[in-house]
Amino acid sequence: MAATIDLHLHTLASDGRLTPTELVQLVVKQGLETVSITDHDSTEGLAEAYEAAREFPNLRIIPGIELSADVPGDEVHVLGYFLDYADTDFQAKLSEFRRGRVERAEMMVEKLDTLGVHLEWERVLHFAGDGSVGRPHIALAMVEAGYCKEPKDAFDEYLGRDGLAYAERPKMSPAEGVEMIRKVGGVPVLAHPTFMKDMEGGISRFKQEGLLGMEVYYAQYDDDTVRHLARLAKEYDLIPCGGSDYHGLGNSGEPLPGTLGPPEETIRLLEQAAQEAKSRQAQ
Repeated sequence: MAATIDLHLHTLASDGRLTPTELVQLVVKQGLETVSITDHDSTEGLAEAYEAAREFPNLRIIPGIELSADVPGDEVHVLGYFLDYADTDFQAKLSEFRRGRVERAEMMVEKLDTLGVHLEWERVLHFAGDGSVGRPHIALAMVEAGYCKEPKDAFDEYLGRDGLAYAERPKMSPAEGVEMIRKVGGVPVLAHPTFMKDMEGGISRFKQEGLLGMEVYYAQYDDDTVRHLARLAKEYDLIPCGGSDYHGLGNSGEPLPGTLGPPEETIRLLEQAAQEAKSRQAQ
């Protein structure tokens, strides 16, 4: 049965292909009742999403974010929920991250050029629109120019962490990402944990650094993986979250919103954790 909760969704505010309004319409069509928009380094899509959701009183939108963090030889993504996202210091830091994304994208386009993959920078910006520039926008420009069939193909050879055109950008440590989310009353959650090279070691370490949840019900996971992650979440006392990680990039087999999601109990636990975080802030 399709889920009614999806806590991992992207819009044009970062590297998704739908406007916040279009995403709201899609999740309602998919039968979702509670969602979180978790754009990379951006909460710019939330105002439009909340406005669009006024037509659908049964839809609840939880404010979210997805931050990138670095560990030696690997990258970790940290989701945050129930953020007081209007905080000026928080927004200033996000703006800094987005500038780093633009600089990194420019470096990658330059590397691609030396490899014989010639892209117009204006086309990358076209796909990004007003949103935060990311690698998927380079991938879309590569598809348009005929260098690959699907965006994910560009990551396999060129844009992934081990790709020929990969370039680093300034990032924080997972501990800093967790702290950044908690400082604005949010609940930090580890995204797609199996993408990490040292999953269990990372989970243990990040828990000690203040992590409160981890994705379990991730739409790209099979049943055995979900069961294994559910056991780990229980072992480390982490809130089991999840969603589709929907971008709408046009990759074959991309899960739609609502393909898989956490139970209702997850929302209650996230709310409780957020209330506790905000109470600590007020003291």
